[in-house]
Amino acid sequence: MAKTGEMDGIKVVAKNRRARHDYFIEDTWEAGLVLLGTEVKSLRQGKGSITEAYVRLEGGEAWLVGATIQPWSHGNRQNHEPTRRRKLLLHRREIERLIGKIQQQGYTLVPMELYFSQGKAKLEIGLGKGKKHYDKREDTKERDARRDMDRAKRPR
Repeated sequence: MAKTGEMDGIKVVAKNRRARHDYFIEDTWEAGLVLLGTEVKSLRQGKGSITEAYVRLEGGEAWLVGATIQPWSHGNRQNHEPTRRRKLLLHRREIERLIGKIQQQGYTLVPMELYFSQGKAKLEIGLGKGKKHYDKREDTKERDARRDMDRAKRPR
């Protein structure tokens, strides 16, 4: 029986729930992470957060900036820094494609989900365009209408 958050060998560590609220997500990519040993152990305990994080492309490399991985509880003086920049592992063609799309006005790379897939830490990255306030209100209206229709369909 799978534990909560685990299915098909995937264990979700952290989700960025604000991403779909603040951005129109057009495409997603899966990237590996370069982590230290204590960071992996801490993530396995579920001590990671990507709500304040973003992805930056510099010098032909992708970096995760602002993600917080709490120090490992059994670590010593060799423990990692919680908010350090972490390199993302993407193919060269993927990075070049992302650079081309980021140069268009209004697009940004948003970390969507941090998880373990077959024992390796992965980050789902979304290409997003920022929503305006009226777009968010439209989404809220659609969600409320869908909820009302579902309520009406339910047997009493």
